[in-house]
Amino acid sequence: MGRFQSLVPRSGGNVWHAVLVALRGVGQIMFQGHAATGAFFLAGLAALQNPPVLIGAVMGAAIGPIFAVLAGYDREHVEQGLYGFNSTLVGLAIPVFLLSSDPRSWVVNALGCVLATVITWLGLRFLKFPAFTGPFVVATWITLLATHGLMGHAFDVPSSEFPLEEGGFLAEVLRGESEVMLGDNQLTGALFLVGIAISNPWHAFLAFLGSVIGTGIGHYHGDPANNLSVGIYGYNGALAAESLSLAKPALALPILAAGVSTLLVEYFPGKLGIPALTAPFVAAAWLVLLTVWIEHRLFGKRAE
Repeated sequence: MGRFQSLVPRSGGNVWHAVLVALRGVGQIMFQGHAATGAFFLAGLAALQNPPVLIGAVMGAAIGPIFAVLAGYDREHVEQGLYGFNSTLVGLAIPVFLLSSDPRSWVVNALGCVLATVITWLGLRFLKFPAFTGPFVVATWITLLATHGLMGHAFDVPSSEFPLEEGGFLAEVLRGESEVMLGDNQLTGALFLVGIAISNPWHAFLAFLGSVIGTGIGHYHGDPANNLSVGIYGYNGALAAESLSLAKPALALPILAAGVSTLLVEYFPGKLGIPALTAPFVAAAWLVLLTVWIEHRLFGKRAE
């Protein structure tokens, strides 16, 4: 109990403070350590009307910081929500792929959330660049592959083609925001943008722009209409554009990252048998950051 108490102030309000830390973790999914942002994200998940996904998200938001405190990870990182967002994503993702009606899937989910927290710690300690949602991607892939290896595909959610949704380009862009957390709902996407804007209006604009770019590229390349309609080509672009603004306040790099991430979505090898998740965003952000690093090494900082 002593370690858990380090998560909260001794002067009172312990439960409320723990809730705020968990909400910051949810907000960090789109780079906002803001509790109100996290609350809007959960409201967006509730709008999906998929209770297992919402329950999984709440579970992940709690498991991440609790495990981090018990493991003695950096207190400041816990307070910022950095140990909550990857576990939240794992928590909401597992019910998308494994039947929530099977109790085993929730055990698997909890283990995946812990794994994501450990990988987040490894990234924060050893990487010289941001891991972003890489721990979520790796933890989810490992969790699904291990589950299939040990128990087969008996409680997989049956795969199906994406439905063709109506609403036009703007609806596709908003669903792209929603797909950051594996949903395809316009209201969810709008709530996500409002949540980001509460914390940082510029980031909200970039998230919207990134989804516009990704969706626009998908249309230009003639990608499948059903994939476009549910926002598949928007969410990695939204994350990529927003993340690159953290490295450098500019517009060119976010636009470049959004475009690269969309190309990676289009060519992600489906034969691997694992979902792309946010891997294209992570790879695109890393590639652009590497390009910036190489540019600085070759040419140094330009004179102001």
